[in-house]
Parts: sequence; C-alpha cells; structure tokens
Amino acid sequence: MSFTGKATYSAGASLPELVEDIGDVVGIVSPYETPLLDHLGDPQRPATSTVHQWLEDQLLPNSDAIDDGSIGSPTNEANFDVVNGDRFRVGDQIQAEGSGEVIFVTGVAGNTLTVARGYGGTPTEAIADTQALRILGNAALEGDDAPTARFTNRVRQSNATQIFTAGVEVSGSQLAAKQAAIADELDYQKQERLRELARDLENCVINGVAPAADEQGSATVRRTMRGIIPSITTNVDDAGGAALTEDVLNANLRAVWEQSNGGVDTILVGGLQKRAINQFIASARGYDARNTRYRDMVSVYESDFGICRVVLSRWVPADTAVLLDSSRIDVLPLSGRSFHYKPLSADGDRDRGQVIGEYTLEMRNELAHGVIRNLAVS
Repeated sequence: MSFTGKATYSAGASLPELVEDIGDVVGIVSPYETPLLDHLGDPQRPATSTVHQWLEDQLLPNSDAIDDGSIGSPTNEANFDVVNGDRFRVGDQIQAEGSGEVIFVTGVAGNTLTVARGYGGTPTEAIADTQALRILGNAALEGDDAPTARFTNRVRQSNATQIFTAGVEVSGSQLAAKQAAIADELDYQKQERLRELARDLENCVINGVAPAADEQGSATVRRTMRGIIPSITTNVDDAGGAALTEDVLNANLRAVWEQSNGGVDTILVGGLQKRAINQFIASARGYDARNTRYRDMVSVYESDFGICRVVLSRWVPADTAVLLDSSRIDVLPLSGRSFHYKPLSADGDRDRGQVIGEYTLEMRNELAHGVIRNLAVS
C-alpha cells in the first residue's frame, strides 16, 4: 500500500513547516590570498615610528667609464678622461670592457688619467668613449706611505607607515537572531574585513606609491608606503613588448648579480607571466604511455645567478616580472599596530568597531632587486 501521510514534498512550495537545510559553510569566491606576504613571512621586529628608517652602505666602486670624446682609433693614448677620477689611484691596473689589454695608471689629475698601455706585455687594443673600465686592483710600493683614506658614507633610507582600516557595525537584532551558517555575525564581519585589508596590504606592498611631499603625513595628507615596484630604480629592463623568455629573465638576473652581492631567490609574477615561465620547459617535456598526469608548471627556476621560487600574485601588473632578494625585504607593523579589532562605543542599538592595522615596507638595497616591464601580455 502506498504512503498516504504528509511528506516534505507535500508541504508546499515555501516549505513553511520545515527547518531550512543550509550548509554550515559560507562560500567566498572573491580573491583574498596573500602569496607574497606568506612567502616573506613575519618580520623579526616591528617599526617604531610612522617614518621608518634604515641604513644602507656599499663598498668603494671598482668600475667606471671613459668620458673622452677625443679618443679615436689609435691604440697608444697615454691620457684620457674618465667619469669619476676619484675612483682611481696611481698603481691601479685597469681593463676596458671587452678588451684583453691591461692598462697601468701612472698619474691621476682630476678626471684625467695618465697611463702605461699594454702593461705586462698584454696586446694593446683600441679604447672608445663611454667604454666601461674595471679596476683590477692597486699595487702599492714596498715601504711606501699609507695612501689617503677613502670611504663611503652610509645612506639613510625611509618609508612611511600606512594605516589600513575598515568599519564594522552590526545591529542588536542581527546579533540576537539565529543566522544560517554563522555562529556570531560580528565575528564574521571582523573576519571579512580582515581578509580585505590583508589583500589590500599585499597590493600596496607591491604597487604602493609614497606621496611626493609630506612623507610623514599631516591633517590633510594621508601617509602611504612606497611599494616594491616603485622602489626599484636601477635594474629596470624594458622588454619592449617582447615575450618573457629565459634570455630576457637571465639578462635581468645577471644585471642584479653584477650590481650587488644580492642573491635573487624570488620571481614575482602575475598569471600571464607565470604561464610564460611555464613555457620555458615546453620543448623539453616528454611523455610515454605510462604517464597519466600532464604537468605544466615551473615552481622553482634555477639559473647561474640563483635558485628562485616563482611566486604567483594577482596584484603584479600583467606586463611585469619582479626579481627579489627576499632576505632584504620585510613588511613591518608599527609596534602594537598589527591588524586587530578595536571596539567603539555604541551610540544606539548596535555594536560598532573597526579593524585596523599600520604597516610599512623595508626594502633594503634596491640594487639587489630587479624588474622587467613592458612584457608581452598576449
């Protein structure tokens, strides 16, 4: 005999007599991951002022360039000008870029060098204006006086802290009502705002720009931190719309290696350039009948200039690849101002507060990092 009692399907379209069956998880589709912050990890210390400062130094340079338009094709010039004469001393052995000739410095007067060509029997070669010079080292005379002291000055760098905040406000009725999949509406709103602020923090760490003036801020000027990409000014390559290839990538890695003792260990890219890096191995992939999984991903790139983890962040511009020495980068909270919830006084039938945090970027020695711009995006 068929069932004749009341069933769920006979309760009507609105199911007025049934408790709703709703899953206990709220699905969030908006992106809120922070891969770069996760990769960098927590800093060892906080910032202690709204203008955070650190010191940088470098060794005396051992390279320069010829600055003499009168140099022609002869190979016996005994005098020529350089860009920075104070980098040279009598007794220096120098070598022009691309040349096997060693030149010996016998005199320095301002930016003019007097030299002996073909030192040690090396073949004399033509040199040219703007040609780079490398100082091999200085040979001192036995028993000679001490040379004049030379030194570099430490440079103070700075970045401002930036305040990230979002308001939270929930009515008393909403707090009292039973919510589907939510145990505490106020706590849920805190978590949502925190996800948004962490997302914005990573975006500003990568792309943020400091104000042109009043870095410390004022009653009318908001403090903003200078991000990674705007901080890199030396090793910047313009790809001219070319695709990201190993040659393009290694050229920038080499430039960083030549400029500093930094070891690039992170390649930060968006989705388009991550696919380009994956194509580095496309021609070398091989599969046989036993393979049931197709892999098309490069997570670590090892070159002559370092082993680099490839970090995918959706906040990197589509035409940009950033090369970083992560040991020289810290994202610091102002002391006692890491992300937290601050309750505010209720002025009615509601609970109010704000999620707030204050952070800055300490990016040391921008020479140790690089960026490739204007890459192909199709």
